Amino acid sequence: MPLISLHDRAALADRFRADPALHLFELGDLDDTLWPNTAWYTASADGGPVALLYSGGDSPVLLAFARPHDVPPLEALLRDLRPFLPRRFTAGLPDGAERALAPDYAVERRTPLLRILLTGRLPAGAGAGAGTGAGSGSGPAARPLTADDLTDVRDLLAEAYPEAWFDPRLLAGGGYTGIRADGRLLAVAGVHVHSAAQRVAVLGNVATHPDARSRGLARACVTALCRHLAPTTDHLGLNVRTDNAPAIRLYERLGFTTVATYNELVLGAG
Repeated sequence: MPLISLHDRAALADRFRADPALHLFELGDLDDTLWPNTAWYTASADGGPVALLYSGGDSPVLLAFARPHDVPPLEALLRDLRPFLPRRFTAGLPDGAERALAPDYAVERRTPLLRILLTGRLPAGAGAGAGTGAGSGSGPAARPLTADDLTDVRDLLAEAYPEAWFDPRLLAGGGYTGIRADGRLLAVAGVHVHSAAQRVAVLGNVATHPDARSRGLARACVTALCRHLAPTTDHLGLNVRTDNAPAIRLYERLGFTTVATYNELVLGAG
């Protein structure tokens, strides 16, 4: 089957809304801010897997998700897409689907991830404050950040989370919260995508300065951000490494549930 390039946002949204937990990123990328950087491909105009190539960051990103029963048609789509892919890119794919890109591409790095979704109510008082009494109202509170905080956010991520994928437009759009003490930004939580039109958000860039860890600051930032996003979001999730047990426990306590697993891969042409 020849590749089909998709351009109808409403039709794409209909496909992804059938499984919004799996397709949070794709739904978020339909938003006006991110849409111009997207290219969408499928092998069937009537349905089936869709591959998204996003070019708005430091390096291209390929997202092609599917439940296990849809992995074979997804692999067929990826094989047809190989001639159109950049020489090096990051990909989000179901486990094993990268074999469809061989021998043209080799895996340079593999990171197994959980997709977790907020399915419960946030605990009462969670995130009300920070410090040793986080949640009890003691310590500095998590507050919304703006474009005026750009330098401090960049500096914190460089120190605490240097591999972070950061889009300043999402900071300017009100998608970040942070905690300051004595004027210094100590912790932050943000979004990778947020679409009020599609009512989805993916949290990301949750980071605490090494000097301020184990004080509940990340919990406070995440909770404040979830509450900030709640009026415009029906499906709110994030990705977490499968080996990051402390983070998984934190999110489970806040009401998140695992809904899918996949791999983040860095792929390079041979």
